[in-house]
Amino acid sequence: MLWVVIALLVLGAIGLVFYLCEKIKNYSLKGVLIKAIVSMLFVSVAIVSALYKHGHIFNSFIIIGLILGLSGDIWLDLKYVYPKDDRLYTFAGFTVFGVGHIMFIIGMFTEFFDGYNVLHIILPFVGALLAAFANLFLEKPMKLNFGELKWVVFAYSFLLFSTPFTALSLLIATGWNNTTLIMMFIGGILFAISDLVLSNTYFGENHEKPIDFLLNYLAYYSAQFVIAFSIFFI
Repeated sequence: MLWVVIALLVLGAIGLVFYLCEKIKNYSLKGVLIKAIVSMLFVSVAIVSALYKHGHIFNSFIIIGLILGLSGDIWLDLKYVYPKDDRLYTFAGFTVFGVGHIMFIIGMFTEFFDGYNVLHIILPFVGALLAAFANLFLEKPMKLNFGELKWVVFAYSFLLFSTPFTALSLLIATGWNNTTLIMMFIGGILFAISDLVLSNTYFGENHEKPIDFLLNYLAYYSAQFVIAFSIFFI
């Protein structure tokens, strides 16, 4: 089963290269299609891993979250293909990605929280709340303009940071001895890095250079594939 997962990971890497080449050239429906294929590959990694490590409720929540990520990929790219509907597609993308993070968080708590100190539930969300407020505070210093999406960005930031903080909290509770949680933490951090770059691209000026796209998508797809592969080690 491992070789199947590795093959899917390799195909995902190849597909990502094709997508980045298309993305740098132009915004197109072809690019959206390639991106959807790459996203289906990280969902496939999760499904194959779940077939190998069946019987865990964690698997279902992670797969749902990844499928929502696939949907979010499409919505956010359509904002470039149809710029007149920019805000609508951006809102849709933030929404489905936010719900996806909720699935990741529920999956981790359902599978790994075993009557530990309640602080292991509270502290991740306190940390995420502080990080979300910090993100709003940095809007002007970073020369960003969230506009009417300010509170959407705040809510999404809260959910975004809740994912790695939840993984970290449960890692501490389990004595740092859980490969799946380590991978969820790494995936969550990569997700946050990707979205910080993406925030500059969407809401800043002069941040649509090839290097910005490369950093964003390398971090983003690394995050999704790491999260998907985490099921294999549960």
